[in-house]
Amino acid sequence: MEVVIVPDAKAGGELIAGAIGALLSRKPDALLGVATGSTPLPIYQALAEKVRSGAVDASRARICQLDEYVGLPAGHPESYRSVVLREVVEPLGLSESSFMGPDGSAEDVQAACEAYDKALAEAGGVDLQLLGIGTDGHIGFNEPCSSLASRTRIKTLTEQTRVDNARFFDDDIDQVPHHVITQGIGTILEARHPILLATGEGKADAVAATVEGPVASIVPASALQLHPHATVVVDEAAASKLKLADYFRATFAAKPAWQGL
Repeated sequence: MEVVIVPDAKAGGELIAGAIGALLSRKPDALLGVATGSTPLPIYQALAEKVRSGAVDASRARICQLDEYVGLPAGHPESYRSVVLREVVEPLGLSESSFMGPDGSAEDVQAACEAYDKALAEAGGVDLQLLGIGTDGHIGFNEPCSSLASRTRIKTLTEQTRVDNARFFDDDIDQVPHHVITQGIGTILEARHPILLATGEGKADAVAATVEGPVASIVPASALQLHPHATVVVDEAAASKLKLADYFRATFAAKPAWQGL
């Protein structure tokens, strides 16, 4: 696992957008897994600016969802399909046909989970998967004690996650769904390059447990330690509990530019 400490969220967004641009130059039709929430917005803003300036050609890129609420109609403004279309697909100038995600409004939700897992494999697998991290260490909606081998499935949200997400529903927790479809940890680990971005002091404990703690289902993100090419990008606040912060800074500073992220 590579840990990169950046000054702030904007710098993290620029760094990761650069890595996506480099991937697209090598593989123009790369499948990019995207996360929602406020944390990855600097990535999408930086990438959209690179596309507008002509520095990055994303015209053949494909986009896939990490997770989706169960029970919200596809057109609901806070369904993750709507969020991804609004924050990623449209700013990059892509069409909806370039986008794939699970059907959270399906009558048979379990079948929708299995179909999405199969669709990701049939698409050739995810080339780069963006991840955020919850204050309890969850990735996607794989809450603590999720199986590290789990596949795309239905999950019940913890009260803390519903509280955290109420800000997207007019601060009304009663509007936040209780269930989601999420890529499982095993599914996430099949991505060729997972990149986790964490910002803010509120994520410091989760980051430290993920990077420096044992691999354990109580901290789902710690499973990234098992991946041969996982990157964790954190700002100074989110890095504040890392015992090896100075080492991580030194190793990244000495990294050859040709290696990329």
